[in-house]
Amino acid sequence: MSDRELLARAATALLDERRQLTGEELAGLAEVSPESVPALAAVAHEVRLAWCGPEVEVEGILSAKTGGCPEDCSFCSQSSRFESPVKATPFLDPDEILAAADETAKVGASEFCIVLAVRGPDERIMRQVLDIVPLVRERTGLNVACSLGILTPDQAERLAAGGVHRYNHNLETARSFFAQIVTTHTWDERFDTCRLVREVGMELCCGALLGMGESNAQRLELLEQLRQVEPAEVPLNFLNPRPGTPLQIRKLVEPLEAIKWIALFRLALPDVILRYAGGREVTLRELQAMGMTSGINALIVGNYLTTLGRSPDEDLDLLTELKMPVKELSSTL
Repeated sequence: MSDRELLARAATALLDERRQLTGEELAGLAEVSPESVPALAAVAHEVRLAWCGPEVEVEGILSAKTGGCPEDCSFCSQSSRFESPVKATPFLDPDEILAAADETAKVGASEFCIVLAVRGPDERIMRQVLDIVPLVRERTGLNVACSLGILTPDQAERLAAGGVHRYNHNLETARSFFAQIVTTHTWDERFDTCRLVREVGMELCCGALLGMGESNAQRLELLEQLRQVEPAEVPLNFLNPRPGTPLQIRKLVEPLEAIKWIALFRLALPDVILRYAGGREVTLRELQAMGMTSGINALIVGNYLTTLGRSPDEDLDLLTELKMPVKELSSTL
């Protein structure tokens, strides 16, 4: 079947029949030629508008405890197992977190995510997080998300009861590839935490990191596994190889390849919040606007956990140029 026929069938399925694509249909689209990627992106943009609308959700993230993580995720400069320039710091004090939330609110964001470099939270961390979440909500009106690693059922229930709106726990990569990237915990532990998050009533934010050496087949496998956990949001990250980590030798994903997979994530997950996340600046370079018209409907503004992003004004100007309205915080949340 030609690329044109594959794209036409995908458009019909998602726009006219309003059904999800099968694994076989996605596998066919993953093989389209580079020349057909702009057409693939155009279909994905139509699907995004039809399933999600024109608005873009803006989020700020804060590393509230950086470095010193005991896990050995090969992509992460916060692991204590690698000779990384990122050094361990203690949990930020409440005033620092509130100041960061204030800055996030000023750029029109609706979500503020508190991230800690830990395997999972201990009781002290749980108390600190549960103390700060209501303060951020009351002071800024922002929805508060958290990323604290692997959870127990009790911890998940307490976070939900404490006002955490969305919990981030990335699968990162396919189950069949995971053991080549992480050995200190299992893919199933991540999957189980994702299930817990949804069971207790929090929204699930569950993302991917592309460019670690996985195959196209494994990316397709990951898409099916993401479907199984039914996330509200999927941050799409591209590896930005960090000094001192085992994956520092990896090359960046090529820009057009990144566009193709942004589009495929949208076509596979038509109704999710698909968020531009880490590595987009160095990967896409001059094609960041094209990425926004390839299925993306959310972005992280400002800096990431250990790497610099663009200034918020640059991203907001881009949204203005593309006539993409920023989603306002819903009064019902």
